[in-house]
Amino acid sequence: MSTMKNCIAAVITTLCIVTHVNDALDFEKTHTAYSAKIFGFSWENCGKPDDPAVLKTLALSPDPITVPGDLTASASGNTTVDLAAPLAVNVTLEKEVAGFWVKVPCLDEIGSCHYTDGCDLLNQLIPPGQDCPEPLHTYGIPCHCPFKAGLYTLPESDFYLPDIDLPYWLTNGHYRVQGVLGAMGKELGCLKITFSVHSNY
Repeated sequence: MSTMKNCIAAVITTLCIVTHVNDALDFEKTHTAYSAKIFGFSWENCGKPDDPAVLKTLALSPDPITVPGDLTASASGNTTVDLAAPLAVNVTLEKEVAGFWVKVPCLDEIGSCHYTDGCDLLNQLIPPGQDCPEPLHTYGIPCHCPFKAGLYTLPESDFYLPDIDLPYWLTNGHYRVQGVLGAMGKELGCLKITFSVHSNY
């Protein structure tokens, strides 16, 4: 889980993870299952004006989002170049503590982590040759690299968020996440997300 891919593929990957989360996550003793509410979700592109990959729209409801619970999502994004392996993904996760933003280190591949190839992460979640999960399959949205240049659109779709094993430290608080996608030393896209979590942990 963690977080992953590009301003387009970031959304695609998130939806893939939602669908496959029970198989993809196994953090054992350092994690705990709990119910949570995620509220105040917002996003923005944080890349350069000429970045080829940008997220156009992203809407999630309800607010707050309950885990476990139902989620409705729609998204669209555009890339002017093909996105092929290896796609480096740099994720920075920060938590607000006493009015200051504190960087969360990379633990068990969650937190402020560098992923050398987001395409490989997708292959681990959904083995090559396997159909993309719904509703990606229905709308012809790929879940493996390469992502061809063009516009990708996910119409409003319903998902179920199951019980998720999350790190013990991902409890009540305000968070912001920045993901930067790159290849061959060049930035391709940047996405920043902010949200708050209220859990029963």
